[in-house]
Amino acid sequence: MDRSTSPSPVGDRHWRGSARLATGCALAFGTMTTLVDWDAGTLTPARALLWLALSAALFAVLLPPRVTAEPGRLTVRGPLHRRVVHTDALVSVRQYEGASSHLVLQDAHGHCLELDPRVLTANPLLWHELDTGARRSRRRGTLHQGTDVLARLGHRIDDETAEAVLRASGLT
Repeated sequence: MDRSTSPSPVGDRHWRGSARLATGCALAFGTMTTLVDWDAGTLTPARALLWLALSAALFAVLLPPRVTAEPGRLTVRGPLHRRVVHTDALVSVRQYEGASSHLVLQDAHGHCLELDPRVLTANPLLWHELDTGARRSRRRGTLHQGTDVLARLGHRIDDETAEAVLRASGLT
């Protein structure tokens, strides 16, 4: 397919708001700590550098990974790494529950990525791209583990979408 006619990637529609929140928290932390240190008369260049480094670390921790999807491909970009998995060549899908639930997707090329399932729930277009690729993987016979995980996730996304439609229409 020609690059000029390829569809643009679908992204997490809430990522920019989360990135702004991370930026605001890091700036507020850096500003407040510097002002308190300055007001106490203990601000030195080394301490200002310390507050700057801590603010940057806070930003890196709070910044969520950016999830994008194209036909046959799912990409997760964090502050330090970029992971890509081919959804039309998936081998396994695992979901880990607990304090931070996450999906682990692995493809036939050895690529692996982790993803928060709430991103898929909040972004039906991302879910559609993943589901379409997983269906191709099943047809090709590469997806050996995780069809039940995808089915449960699909039902949950469908239920939440239907509930949102009913709520928006005033029927609930």
